[in-house]
Amino acid sequence: MRGGPLRWVLWDVKDTLLKVRGSVGVQYSKEAEGLGLSLRPAEVNAAFRKTHRRYSSRYPNYGVSQGLTSRDWWMGVVRDTLSECQVNDPALLNAVAANVFKNFCYAENWEVFPDSKPALERCSTLGLKLGVVSNFDKRLETILRNSGLLEHFSFVLTSEEAGAPKPSPAIFHQALQRCGAPAGSVAHIGDHYVYDYLASRAVGIHGFLLDRDNSHTEGDVPEEHRVVSLDDLPSRLQENIV
Repeated sequence: MRGGPLRWVLWDVKDTLLKVRGSVGVQYSKEAEGLGLSLRPAEVNAAFRKTHRRYSSRYPNYGVSQGLTSRDWWMGVVRDTLSECQVNDPALLNAVAANVFKNFCYAENWEVFPDSKPALERCSTLGLKLGVVSNFDKRLETILRNSGLLEHFSFVLTSEEAGAPKPSPAIFHQALQRCGAPAGSVAHIGDHYVYDYLASRAVGIHGFLLDRDNSHTEGDVPEEHRVVSLDDLPSRLQENIV
């Protein structure tokens, strides 16, 4: 590994350390049911994917550069998702959206992967410092705290705070400033080929791709840069600590 001994590991969060419990459709439908609405999760999932794509294109990175907050952005996504499912009452739409935004901070809406905590603990035992670099909003620190993961990290950098999402080099440069270390002393692990693997390597960080279902076919990722479980990561990193 080029660039000197490894000192830091940066972590993606969603679909790397944890994932939405069930599905977005299940979670939205559950919130709607509490207000007397009956929705089909599969229909909600389809509407969410369509709406999320539209908002991500029109208002990238939660619309921060356009004067929105992440709460504004997510409230709009939830309202428009439910509107696609023929929910038209503005008061109900706002109530469900507000509940969804608040309740996604709670641990019961997230599932921590079984290999996450052991991998974080092993990396810390190796003397590595850990940080988060995630395309997420300001709720992430609360979510990590409620999920029992926050204590492992020296810092949490979200795309909302950074003003730039992965794969922009800007968010990685801000993370390196937080680390106080050169890119060659830093590794990054995440599940997205472009946002995590290619983007981190483009700034000189040692990127690793997490391929949980062993299905990666896009691009050329050497086997030594790919892990199918976080259980495999500490031993890969340990080879480069001197």
